[in-house]
Amino acid sequence: MWYFIIKQDDLNPAQFEQLQKKAALTEIEVFNDPYPNLYIFSVEGYSAFVDTLDLAGITYSVASERPEREELRIEGLRD
Repeated sequence: MWYFIIKQDDLNPAQFEQLQKKAALTEIEVFNDPYPNLYIFSVEGYSAFVDTLDLAGITYSVASERPEREELRIEGLRD
């Protein structure tokens, strides 16, 4: 399983729906300011999901294991 992490501001509603259809599980990690909320898409098909993200110009990070909440908070600080 692969975990794609995307900042909430990087997606519009149509993109979110498209990615949600391709993911096995979609989670939203809600953080208070100054941290942005993050989407976590759990997927089995790595290359197809990467292709979709790259073609849409969506910035993401990926992990092979589900990141802990503290790791996600740090991820939210990165630009």
